[in-house]
Amino acid sequence: MNKDKVIIFDTTLRDGEQAAGTRLGAREKLELARQLARLNVDIIEAGFPASSPEDFRAVKLICEKIRTVTICGLTRARDEDIDICGKAVAKAKRSRIHTGIGVSDIHIRGKFGDAKYGRTIGAKKANIIKMAVKAVKRALRYTDDVEFYAEDSGRANREFLYEILEAVVDAGATTLNIPDTTGYSIPQLFGELIADIRANVPNIDKAVISVHCHNDLGMAVANSLAGVKNGARQIEGTINGIGERAGNAAIEEVIMAIKTRKDFFGIETKIRTEEFYRTSRMVADMLGMPVPVNKAVVGDNAFAHSSGIHVDGVLKKRETYEIMKPEDVGSPKTRVVLTARTGRHGLKHRLEELGHKLNKIELDKTYKRFIEIADKKHEVFDEDLAAIISDEIYAVENVFKLEYLHVACGTGTLPTASVKMVVRGENKQAAACGDGPVDAAYEAIREATGLSPKLENYSIRAVTSGKEALGEATVKIRDNGRIFIGRGLSTDIIEASAKAYVDALNRTEAVKKS
Repeated sequence: MNKDKVIIFDTTLRDGEQAAGTRLGAREKLELARQLARLNVDIIEAGFPASSPEDFRAVKLICEKIRTVTICGLTRARDEDIDICGKAVAKAKRSRIHTGIGVSDIHIRGKFGDAKYGRTIGAKKANIIKMAVKAVKRALRYTDDVEFYAEDSGRANREFLYEILEAVVDAGATTLNIPDTTGYSIPQLFGELIADIRANVPNIDKAVISVHCHNDLGMAVANSLAGVKNGARQIEGTINGIGERAGNAAIEEVIMAIKTRKDFFGIETKIRTEEFYRTSRMVADMLGMPVPVNKAVVGDNAFAHSSGIHVDGVLKKRETYEIMKPEDVGSPKTRVVLTARTGRHGLKHRLEELGHKLNKIELDKTYKRFIEIADKKHEVFDEDLAAIISDEIYAVENVFKLEYLHVACGTGTLPTASVKMVVRGENKQAAACGDGPVDAAYEAIREATGLSPKLENYSIRAVTSGKEALGEATVKIRDNGRIFIGRGLSTDIIEASAKAYVDALNRTEAVKKS
């Protein structure tokens, strides 16, 4: 192991996708995996194959298509999980299985409370070590690269943690993941934890120590850097810091801290940092999680200055107020503007700059929609293109198709809506009233389709500026206990809202067919 290099383990497609209300299909995961490969991460954790058939397909597809990066699948310490994962990563050029188990007393009492695991905490811990060793050895049947996660290490009993880590290294684990699963730790203590592991696990030199930090107290990046400073040589995180609850360590922030303060850390990575901005926007667009303007490294204001003193200082000498260059992270100095006069070649070039490589059929569909938008707007911006791609390319099969929508509303009148739809190949018409124009449209769609899932959330936002801005509607519906997200795009917000609802209904049907 090169002590001057840090391995970057990206879990955007696995832990990042666990953010509430997000879901990616296999095709979307593959596109993001391609961009992560361009970013030059060392390892892509592509998913949790045993969690669903779709996740299994996504991991398998990425293993077949992405050949320059190690592809990893997550499992629990269960034979069936590991066997499924082994099949999913079988065709990878370089594969890894990431298995593990809870190690804190809180996790042990909560997850292993049943007497079959032991009647005392000591007996349970002894059994957990056996389960961990067994899991590592089973994973080694499928790959020689096995990572073990000691879940909730940040709150674990140190002596037990040392014991289980030593046992799994002896069993063949090549990487030890030390997660701050609940975001409970703080930098000084987390750094000390990594140092103590290095000092107290006798065979630690046979494995790479990895850090996996969550952001519940806003310290995921700081904790990750503290771990590296104390000897960890793999960092796990996600693009934009997305993930469960408050998210994970933001990869772009960790890397740029290491690069900008090489004088302090004395280490490096092989990341192509100029790909950060593009990767950030792809993740944001596909998951429907906009990047805050003040987000470090990749936010729109990361290299913006408004204060007179700051502007004057930057104009005279950039380093006065900027410690990074926009081009270092791929942040655009100027915005490329497209119009209705832009041909297919120009559109294709800009889409590729944004990370979207389309085949001829997909480009034709996108270009047709692009021209429709360009005719309505004077300029078409990158945000428009991202929304068009999401609406046209990553859409599911249209079991339900909205052909016509008419809404009538006004002061003192009852909002009504009428729709014409294609429902499983049959033409349907329906009309309904509602509390407002959007509610009326949704009632009419429910009447036409015969479906009435629970509406969990609805939001509308402008994805571009100006009086003819594109509106993007997002809805979350619950069907049979599962959440589905639909998105709709139009210069008319009522039409966008209706399209989003129909998109969500189509996604429920896609799952039923899978």
